[in-house]
Amino acid sequence: MKNQSSGKKESKLDKEKVGKFGSAGEKEVTRAISKAFRTGFEEYTESDVIIVGGGPSGLMTGKELAKEGVKVLLLEANNYLGGGFWLGGYLMNKVTVRDPAQNILDELEVPYEQGSENLYVADGPHTCSKLIAAACDAGTKILNMTRFEDVVLRRENRVGGAVINWSPIDALPREITCVDPVGLESKLVVDATGHDADVVSKMEDRGLLETSGYGGMWVEKSEDLVIEHTGLAHPGLIVTGMAVSTTYGLPRMGPTFGAMLQSGKKAAKVALDELGET
Repeated sequence: MKNQSSGKKESKLDKEKVGKFGSAGEKEVTRAISKAFRTGFEEYTESDVIIVGGGPSGLMTGKELAKEGVKVLLLEANNYLGGGFWLGGYLMNKVTVRDPAQNILDELEVPYEQGSENLYVADGPHTCSKLIAAACDAGTKILNMTRFEDVVLRRENRVGGAVINWSPIDALPREITCVDPVGLESKLVVDATGHDADVVSKMEDRGLLETSGYGGMWVEKSEDLVIEHTGLAHPGLIVTGMAVSTTYGLPRMGPTFGAMLQSGKKAAKVALDELGET
């Protein structure tokens, strides 16, 4: 008796054959990981620009610089990138941008809808993923689970790099946390650490900068002011994103990210100008 056809159309996946994996054991996997990490880490002990913070402004800065051929290293303390860009507001993973920042969503090929006049809404994970991919595709090197500890200082207190350590060090008992950090050199450092402004705060601890702390929420004022003040805060140090608010005492923002993206673009332009003079 002949088999009767079910009438179900064969999909492309049905036609593809699943082959066997090639031979590679545990030691090869470990060697591949350690060799690739070591090679990349050694290469980026010296960079043109170190960006501290992998939120939207830091990722945008990295993307814009790397596509111009700048050697960029981005440091992120968490095991993920994007900061609040993943989550949006109140754990509702939608992000908003105000006109004209939707043009950046167009650049990233992220779909969005109009929420109200001059306000656009996009999916947080989709937008964040696109920005991460764009930064990586442009050539930004990323070290996550890496915390910023201190600045490298040069003549006349110019910022010349970052002192780093593994993020999990913070979770160790106090009596065994004496793990010496290492230093990385760069021509410029960008503080993209959000409200904490970690790099700027370290400079303030050393008496080299004085900050005001960010103010109360005022979206319509804060976005324009953040972009306006994005730039060089000290020789060798650029501030972008919400670190700008903390540095200059500007109003904080809610879950609207247009200024973060545009601030990142401006920070990249300032960095390119600075690199052209060094």
